[in-house]
Amino acid sequence: MNRISIVALLAVLIIIASGSECRESSKPLPPPLPTSPVPPGTTSPTTTPETPTTETSFVPVPVSVTATAEPKTNQEISTRKRENLKNPFFKSSLEFLKESVPVDDANAQSESEMKPYSEKIIGSDQIFKMIPIKGGKFLMGSPENETGHRDDESPQHEVELKPFWIAEHETTWKEFEQFALKILRDSRKDKSSLTERERLADALASPTPPYDISSISHDNAGKIGYPASGMTVYAAQLYCRWLTMITGRYYRLPTEAEWEYACRAGSTTAYSFGDDESKLGDYAWFFDNSDGSSKKIMTKKPNAWGLYDMHGNLSEWVLEQYDVKTYANRKPNSYGIPVKPPKGEGFGQIARGGNCEDDEAANLRSARRLYSETTWKQQDPQFPQSIWWVTDAAYVGFRVVRPLEPPKTEEEAKQYEPSPSIWIDYSELNQRD
Repeated sequence: MNRISIVALLAVLIIIASGSECRESSKPLPPPLPTSPVPPGTTSPTTTPETPTTETSFVPVPVSVTATAEPKTNQEISTRKRENLKNPFFKSSLEFLKESVPVDDANAQSESEMKPYSEKIIGSDQIFKMIPIKGGKFLMGSPENETGHRDDESPQHEVELKPFWIAEHETTWKEFEQFALKILRDSRKDKSSLTERERLADALASPTPPYDISSISHDNAGKIGYPASGMTVYAAQLYCRWLTMITGRYYRLPTEAEWEYACRAGSTTAYSFGDDESKLGDYAWFFDNSDGSSKKIMTKKPNAWGLYDMHGNLSEWVLEQYDVKTYANRKPNSYGIPVKPPKGEGFGQIARGGNCEDDEAANLRSARRLYSETTWKQQDPQFPQSIWWVTDAAYVGFRVVRPLEPPKTEEEAKQYEPSPSIWIDYSELNQRD
């Protein structure tokens, strides 16, 4: 073998070895080691202070992520998007209000006709109760002399609300999994015939499986009577849309004003039961009595309007993006509609009520505002990070409301509903669905 041939052979061997090393280094990175979640209301070197020090709007902090797979080709993305655009997500939710599924006491033409009623998720054994709330005015926010008062709870201002129904308790895992974990869809696979309502509901976009359901549920996922947790506000909004599709009644998340109005139940004190923190354990699950874990719904006393766990257990998503000046910017006679409707993605989305991991009683006050931060997804290893789940916020959940008067136009409905574009963009990049 001459010298030139030997050199050429060595070059080939080097190239092969280099390619092998590149292939090895392109393997997905392992998930990060578990760390203790940062309790809401606290700070750490990686945590943004919960109330900005300057009087400016909240600006979400971007999170650095590492891609775990090569991006799809333009042709694959284009095909995927074309198929996704056919999803019933793009149908107006107002279309599903025609010929609603009959339920005793669920129909009312006026406030005086509103009654409590029980909604059964058709095809399952899951039932939840809706409590009527009369319209009225209340003073939103907290006075400066209230223990635990924060600047973003000012100025106190009068808000008028229209009547609505609100769920007696937080949405449970057994209810949420019918949609989010596709339990109901899977149970209908062998069904010979489906109604149009069932067919569309089963086709609706739904969350990809959570990275670790045990960590986002305090190990309570699937247990009867435990509140669903660890979902993003976007996933909660989409659940409400799915619920609207299968019932023909307009369900959504409460606005921030509706939530506080229902929590206060006519009170003007720090808590719905008064100002005495020593009574909190009778009405709420929080760190002092919960061991930092969510508990069964309706195991503490309800407020004066018959609503359970408005204080503690889980913080509850509402329809509002955080701004320290939200109350100053609220328009008069707006009936408490969102000042900044939630985008459904990113951070700075509002949750209310305090939770089982809170070790400060003041965090469970009726006026307390909590917003999502980058630390809520600190251990999410995906690229892009999930629009469905928050890996480090097992303390957040939601309950549903139903306004007596649903939106009259699609434009009005957009203030309360999830944006399809967020799902479409995520679906094109996500490697797991």
